[in-house]
Amino acid sequence: MADISYDVVVVGAGPAGSIAARHAAMAGARTLVIEEHAASGSPVQCTGLVSSKTLDVCGIEPGAWVYQKIKGAHIFSPDGSSISIGGEKVRAFVIDRRIFDRLLLQRAAEAGADVMMKTKAVGLGPGLRPEQGLESGHGSERARGKKVLEVITNGKRFDISAGVVIGADGVQGSIARWSAIGQVQKVLSGVQIETAYDVENTDHVEVFLGSDVPGFFAWAVPVSENTARIGLCVDPARTHLSAYEHLRRFLHTNPRMMERSGKGCSDMLVGCIPLGPQSRTAADGVIITGDAAGQVKPTSGGGVYMGALCAKIAGEVAAKAALSGDTSAGALMEYDRRWREVVGKELAVGMRIHNVFGRLDDGDFNELMRFFGEPEVLELINTYGDIDHPSILLGKLVTKAKAGRMLGVGRIALRAMMG
Repeated sequence: MADISYDVVVVGAGPAGSIAARHAAMAGARTLVIEEHAASGSPVQCTGLVSSKTLDVCGIEPGAWVYQKIKGAHIFSPDGSSISIGGEKVRAFVIDRRIFDRLLLQRAAEAGADVMMKTKAVGLGPGLRPEQGLESGHGSERARGKKVLEVITNGKRFDISAGVVIGADGVQGSIARWSAIGQVQKVLSGVQIETAYDVENTDHVEVFLGSDVPGFFAWAVPVSENTARIGLCVDPARTHLSAYEHLRRFLHTNPRMMERSGKGCSDMLVGCIPLGPQSRTAADGVIITGDAAGQVKPTSGGGVYMGALCAKIAGEVAAKAALSGDTSAGALMEYDRRWREVVGKELAVGMRIHNVFGRLDDGDFNELMRFFGEPEVLELINTYGDIDHPSILLGKLVTKAKAGRMLGVGRIALRAMMG
């Protein structure tokens, strides 16, 4: 295949990539999305639980691909006690990520972006400087001064020249590494199965805290009255066991799992969650967004909402730079500044909470749960709780803990706030 040229090339057709491509195309840039797999959304590497705000940001109305509407959560402490939070408001949806991802890619195509599936990026280099002219043997489509993305599709290698390459290729992607941007601060290891489960409330998720899940938590997300997605994530720095080994142990030792979960599973996925953005997310001719940039909520591991907000900015800035002819790192740092203004505080606060919670022992968790179970505290959680923006609730809880008699909880909450 002959060399081809675009203003913006997006690597990765997940939610962040599709949203970035859509907004780049809407801004008038000739845009291409490449995806190494045969279909967007496959293989699935997500719990499939997204906040209601996520659909709003993505501009998608709920459809048949929404399995459950989630209004709250049952949270279990290590000693087996629990609290229930939430109310009548729908706060999240359990979805089919395959369909969701493909809808977003369809939106990008409808906006004018081209799509190439089964196309893998294998190299990235600088284009020709204007004084070099066009190399012998390359067609005029190889634009001067652009980035050159080498790809393989159907066993053939060819070059795609681009004013800006947007790396939306996930935590294990290559664009950030090839551009010397570096990797995210931390990567959690996770595993999830879909299995038979005696679901207590189809409008509530279940969350399990404690040393059995070092560095994060376990969950049961209802798909139907008798099926759930059960999984967990762990911090590899805090355990010598794999996430899969922790899940097997959790299923066979947790009393609730032993009583309610079935044997075997109909689906299993293994993946990782990137936490903590790099110090910069742009370089000459390159922007990274979504999981590749660590734009993931450290408190819940959800990345679609944050990724969508940032990807919209990525598409707009990439198009503007490519069309203006200035794709330098200085010009593209507009993206870095803008996304940090939108979600930088929440990510920073979330990382502080995550790092502190990762150091708590079972006694600390039990104490926190007793604090959270107080009627006044539950009211604060139900009023101010927002999985996309935890900083407001955290401030309220710190104030409550400092004013009350539970000095131990105040200490824990202050550690979370101060880092």
